[in-house]
Amino acid sequence: MLETLTHHAEGLERRPLKDFTEKAYLDYSMYVILDRALPHVGDGLKPVQRRILYAMSELGLSASAKFKKSARTVGDVLGKFHPHGDSACYEAMVLMAQPFSYRYPLVDGQGNWGSPDDPKSFAAMRYTESRLTPYAELLLGEVDQGTVDWQPNFDGTLEEPRLLPARLPNLLLNGTTGIAVGMATDILPHNLREVARACVHLLEHPEATVEDLMRFVPGPDFPTTGEIVTTSDDLLKLYLTGGGSVRQRARYEVERGDIVITALPYQVSGSRVLEQIAAQFNAKKLPMIEDFRDESDHEYPTRFVIVPRSNRVDVERLMSHLFATTDLERSYRVNMNLIGLNGRPRVMNLREILSEWLTCRTETVRRRLQHRLDKVLERLHLLDGLLIAFLNLDEVIRIVRTEDEPRPILMARFALSEAQADYVLNTRLRQLARLEEMKIRAEQAELAQERDGLQRLLGNEQALKHLIRDEITADAEQYGDARRSPLVARAAAAAIDETELSPSEPVTVVLSEKGWIRAAKGHEVDAAGLSYRSGDRFLGAARLRSSQSVVFLDSTGRSYSLPAHTLPSARGQGEPLTGRLDPPPGARFVAVLGDALETRYVLASDAGYGFIVRLEDLLAKPKAGKAVLTLSQGAEVLLPVPLTDPAARLVAVTSAGYLLLFPVSDLPEMPRGKGNKLIGIPSAKAANREETLIALALVSAGDSLTVLAGKRGLTLKPADLEVYQGERGRRGRLLPRGFQRVDGLG
Repeated sequence: MLETLTHHAEGLERRPLKDFTEKAYLDYSMYVILDRALPHVGDGLKPVQRRILYAMSELGLSASAKFKKSARTVGDVLGKFHPHGDSACYEAMVLMAQPFSYRYPLVDGQGNWGSPDDPKSFAAMRYTESRLTPYAELLLGEVDQGTVDWQPNFDGTLEEPRLLPARLPNLLLNGTTGIAVGMATDILPHNLREVARACVHLLEHPEATVEDLMRFVPGPDFPTTGEIVTTSDDLLKLYLTGGGSVRQRARYEVERGDIVITALPYQVSGSRVLEQIAAQFNAKKLPMIEDFRDESDHEYPTRFVIVPRSNRVDVERLMSHLFATTDLERSYRVNMNLIGLNGRPRVMNLREILSEWLTCRTETVRRRLQHRLDKVLERLHLLDGLLIAFLNLDEVIRIVRTEDEPRPILMARFALSEAQADYVLNTRLRQLARLEEMKIRAEQAELAQERDGLQRLLGNEQALKHLIRDEITADAEQYGDARRSPLVARAAAAAIDETELSPSEPVTVVLSEKGWIRAAKGHEVDAAGLSYRSGDRFLGAARLRSSQSVVFLDSTGRSYSLPAHTLPSARGQGEPLTGRLDPPPGARFVAVLGDALETRYVLASDAGYGFIVRLEDLLAKPKAGKAVLTLSQGAEVLLPVPLTDPAARLVAVTSAGYLLLFPVSDLPEMPRGKGNKLIGIPSAKAANREETLIALALVSAGDSLTVLAGKRGLTLKPADLEVYQGERGRRGRLLPRGFQRVDGLG
């Protein structure tokens, strides 16, 4: 028993798991790349598409034949050539039949084959019927003329073509998409006549560049009539490199003040676009629109009507917003990755694709001509033997009647080949009529003329080129059509800012000490008199427009901003700012600001440092805000003072009763930082911080100032204030007795 096990083990191949898995995955990858996902430059088809078309041609489903159930076609494809899932095979067939998916459909479908709104809504294959389109003749017409190589099918019982002999570069005409292992392909459809002209030009001028070819192929041509708005420079870069993107947007016109959308981008669902517009409309992000509706029918397949609120609405600005925020404008990735003539996948530019296809086409035509020449020579050879037999008919009849094996006798007597002798022996008696000699000689003359023409074409490169050119031109004339997707220079789409979309109304934003926020309509609001939560009270208010942003400052020197129209109503007690913003742990909100963006504030810390900052520099969209005022250890932010008079003087007072007055113009304007020293505080850097800057105020010429200490107040008139005038950063002068513990300024 042990000896048997040892014997079997010796016959096994031992390989490291790493090597085995690496090879297995590589084999799988190559199969997916070469035999499933990527198209070939010759016919522009993936294997499943090629097999569907060939199976339909074998079933006799030409463009003039009767329709046949799609299930029959799919059954033939699976049973004979493509042993995979029927649903995947049928989906590939459906795609080739949808005129909104393929620029030049290959399958003519009868029944429900899906709609532009939902391409996957097609009926099951047992309900639909199909046949080939006339365009498919360009791919299949020469398949039985010796033009292609053949390979065994999956079980070796039949043969299938490796490629189809495409008479035009179907790869560019219909485009394709595919995802392989480690690579993908995205090729957009093009116009048949444009591509044909480019092929003819490259055939006659092999040195032509991509720029030269783009005079004939200026860009893709989608099945839909939307506008291609990609710039010519971007298209040139795309065709030079084989990769990039193309943007297509819907077409619209204005009818009696209404906006009517008449064409959508490629593969865009109209119902999806209406859903996107409805979502914005319901969110009150489209206040300039009064109504929108779908008026599409059989006569007008695409007709979406948008009704502006008034004739003052900027239609172009509105449509630019919709292009930027809905599928009315779509961007398509381009990656011209395909299998070349050498059997390897690579990304090609426009010239390389057309050049390789022309090489493939030239070889196909050469093989077709050689195949026909071989048939003509074979027929001439047989006719020569038949003519010899006819001219010696009596002798031939005698040999056939008297000899047991007449074939070798005929071959020896008249110098015939085996094929000629067999043909003579298989000829029916009625073909030996008296007039048959004339028919034989007439057919010989006709075939000899065709032989000479074929040999001339095969022996003359220029004549072969002319033939290929004429065939391409004729096919383009027969199957081509006008461009559907116009190339138009348009400005880039831009969404309208939310502040522009929201109505501009006066609001008062109220902030409580605990950081709760709300917004009340109007500016005549008693913010301090509103109801607050238990233990909370009024901290500050900002009066601004609902279309503006409101700014918040926290105790760590960070600023934040929120659109005013998004804040909760003052009918309730609001909501905590921490639900929308993300301040550092332990920070508390100390101020709320709102005004024109160019408004300036004096921003300072209680350590005695500050600077002038514009409100625009305090805006911060991230939830975490941004650092504006740099604080020393233990310092906090003071309430900012609006700078309404550039000629005013700044009053700085400390908690110890020192007051300093100096021109506010001595302070620098900065977007962020620590600032300059406002007033000298001896203990500003000490750990105990016994004295701090308690308040700031601005006084213009002729203004008085009130200093508050507990319940008492000291009013300093303009003449009294002059005593406290000094240079910025000085210690200042001590206030009178009783005001050496200052609470603030009034």
